[in-house]
Amino acid sequence: MLGLKLPTDPRWVNIVEKNIDEILTDHAYCEQKAASTAISLIVSFPEYTELTQEMVALSREEMGHFKMVHDRIIARGQTLGRDRKDLYVVELMKFFPKGGSRTDQLVHRLLYAALIEARSCERFRLLSEELKDRDLAEFYHKLMVSEAGHYTMFLKFARKYGNLEEVNQKWQDLLEYEAKIMKDLGKKETVHG
Repeated sequence: MLGLKLPTDPRWVNIVEKNIDEILTDHAYCEQKAASTAISLIVSFPEYTELTQEMVALSREEMGHFKMVHDRIIARGQTLGRDRKDLYVVELMKFFPKGGSRTDQLVHRLLYAALIEARSCERFRLLSEELKDRDLAEFYHKLMVSEAGHYTMFLKFARKYGNLEEVNQKWQDLLEYEAKIMKDLGKKETVHG
């Protein structure tokens, strides 16, 4: 369903299990950045009313997820660590050229967001199936379902606002590019890395 060209190596879960506090911190910031992306789309493209309405709801949901992860960090007797660069997102953002029409800019941002959500969904599925901590596995199962909805929403808007044929080609090209990025990732206790 997600269309990802290179699945995550299941051994990534072993890295996560040895570094739960680190993955929770990284995950918390991913949720915060997702909320920020939704707000940024509202600020940049307010004339798209349906998108704006969905992004308002999404920003609330993502901050709710941030709180859920943060609460888990606190329950583990930890504090939220410092944010770190997401090398996956940094590399992904190099794919589309800067500039272009407003429509191109919007479509590109929506496609990036869709792919980030799809990869998160795939990673959360792995965690939900493989983590020995069943409570945490169930937590990630619930978030996986949510991420799948976000992925499809962003892709739907990209196809709605852009030329369908062009958007579909850009999506396939972006998926191929992302697979190349993923070959070098999956070795750290981060959601995407």
